[in-house]
Amino acid sequence: MSNCPILFRALLGGALVASLLACRPERKPAETTTAPAVAAKPAATAPATPRKADFAEQSLKNAGLVDVQTLDPAILVDLKYSTTDNFVGVDVYGDLTRAYLQTVPAQKLVKAQQLLVESRPGYHLLIYDAARPRRVQQILWDTLKKPPRLKPLYVADPKEGSIHNYGAAVDLTIADERGQPLDMGTSFDFFGELAYPTKEDSLVKLGKLTLRQITNRRTLREVMRRAGFAPIDSEWWHFNAMSLERCKQEYGIIE
Repeated sequence: MSNCPILFRALLGGALVASLLACRPERKPAETTTAPAVAAKPAATAPATPRKADFAEQSLKNAGLVDVQTLDPAILVDLKYSTTDNFVGVDVYGDLTRAYLQTVPAQKLVKAQQLLVESRPGYHLLIYDAARPRRVQQILWDTLKKPPRLKPLYVADPKEGSIHNYGAAVDLTIADERGQPLDMGTSFDFFGELAYPTKEDSLVKLGKLTLRQITNRRTLREVMRRAGFAPIDSEWWHFNAMSLERCKQEYGIIE
């Protein structure tokens, strides 16, 4: 019994200490100041492998050709051979999306765009194909399912070379203010009489083409002719800036 007062005091003291500790405000950790992190310098890496388009574009530039849109951004481009929307049904250009021509044909095309805007404000030339390497010409020639005597009407023999292969021909249409192609009566790469400029009058009489479609084609031919291009008989979309003979004299073929 003599130890009870001592035990009671010990218990009372312990409770008091616990109570005081519970009431004491929590101490916040000391704030530290650190220097801002310095971004690590990236390790040197090998250059990325060039895209297919890089190789194609470089070959066009090496041949002295120019990107048409650098001369006039109002000219639109939708290279059909960089898609599957062509008679081959295969993308033969890879990632190439820019249209290239020799300097003189490119300048003529800029003139045609200016003439178009004068008669149809807000309208654009829309390029489907321009300079075309001969290796692609061979693919088109081999794929075209036409009798040998008819093939040259649609695709030039790669042995002889096409004006496209020299960067002096262009396939194109007209687009409206929204960038939508006008109705020309057939699609690009349509192989048949409906695409023949020489057959248009008779096709209208037969009800196979409309006057609006013919008017759109004539508008395209007018601005292209005035700018110095020549149409051909079998494709409403194709125009040459010069003859094949002159191309051979002035330019090298693009392989």
